[in-house]
Amino acid sequence: MDLDANRTLIVAALARIPAGDRAALQTVYRLTSAKLFGVCLRILGERSEAEDVLQEVYVTVWRKAADFDAERASPLTWLIAIARNRSIDRLRASKHSRHMAPIEAADDVADSGTMADVALENAQDYARLHGCLDGLEAKERSALRGAFFDGNTYEDLATRMNVPLGTMKSWIRRAMMKLKSCLQQ
Repeated sequence: MDLDANRTLIVAALARIPAGDRAALQTVYRLTSAKLFGVCLRILGERSEAEDVLQEVYVTVWRKAADFDAERASPLTWLIAIARNRSIDRLRASKHSRHMAPIEAADDVADSGTMADVALENAQDYARLHGCLDGLEAKERSALRGAFFDGNTYEDLATRMNVPLGTMKSWIRRAMMKLKSCLQQ
């Protein structure tokens, strides 16, 4: 069954629950319990705790199904929010602390940040580029920055700097050649 069909079934079942339709709750349970159990288990880390919280989730759904508004959220988003909140509440209420790995385990955690050597190389490239840009004539530097950093067209730059279009193109071409030569040194 596709996701849209499941969504439609869940929305319809949630609408019937406030009238006391137990079959509707069973439908919601059948279509969502695996996903919600996964949410609870991921947060709590213990199967028995997750099972208890999952039961609380469906008791909450039974009591609060009338609060669900399909215009504001998808049914799965609403149900996951309930499961997440109940799991976090359980976690806070329990006096048991979660298992903490020794500090040495941090070596195994990948750092998504830029490596220091790469950051240093990028900073050096940046400094080199700006040093080379500063070495250009003011009119060439202004034209090059306008074209490549500010996204102006050659025509706009020529008009703004009050020079013919061919002159503007020459300035930018000359600036590019000087920049390339400087960066290759």
